[in-house]
Amino acid sequence: MQRSRERIANQVRLMLDAALRLIREKGDAFTTQELVKEAGVALQTFYRYFASKDELLLAVLADAMNDACTRWADAAKDLPDPVARLRFYITTVIEVLDSEAGAGGTAKFIVSTHWRLHQIFPEELAEAEKPFVDLLLAEISAGADAGLLAPANPEWAAWFIAELVRSVYHYHAHAPLEPEATDHLWEFCLTALGGTPKATARKK
Repeated sequence: MQRSRERIANQVRLMLDAALRLIREKGDAFTTQELVKEAGVALQTFYRYFASKDELLLAVLADAMNDACTRWADAAKDLPDPVARLRFYITTVIEVLDSEAGAGGTAKFIVSTHWRLHQIFPEELAEAEKPFVDLLLAEISAGADAGLLAPANPEWAAWFIAELVRSVYHYHAHAPLEPEATDHLWEFCLTALGGTPKATARKK
């Protein structure tokens, strides 16, 4: 049973990694045949795990989100307080656009694919994006507990900010990123959360 699980995980991993390589090369303009060739698996193997190419793309987005959130949380763990970590999460999403520029980049893939997948898999896509919302929620709640933020409703605040960040990301995937854009985005979010630039943590 353990070997079977490992084999399944390995086959899925091969296909997700192959899809990501193709996406970086040509966006989502690749065929299922190209995918299985790149992954080194049989076509039957693909359909054993995914009913369609769209299901694969959904899995790619979910996998990328999980991976990114894990990396961001690790990178922010030594920052001094919840507000600093929150700022890091919000601005980093936009700043990575510089490394994703160019035709066939992952940013353009996300923008072109997101709305179509939302129409087909709205609940599944929301679940795929939940790790980022949870990342924000943890720091918003911690910031409120420390007296640094005053959100009316932390859960809704996290969701709205995640949607705003995604919208800014989508816009700048096809438009130049102005140097001050991330600072303005952060200032807007901080104000919406009832925070101030010079707020200090409440002593317990």
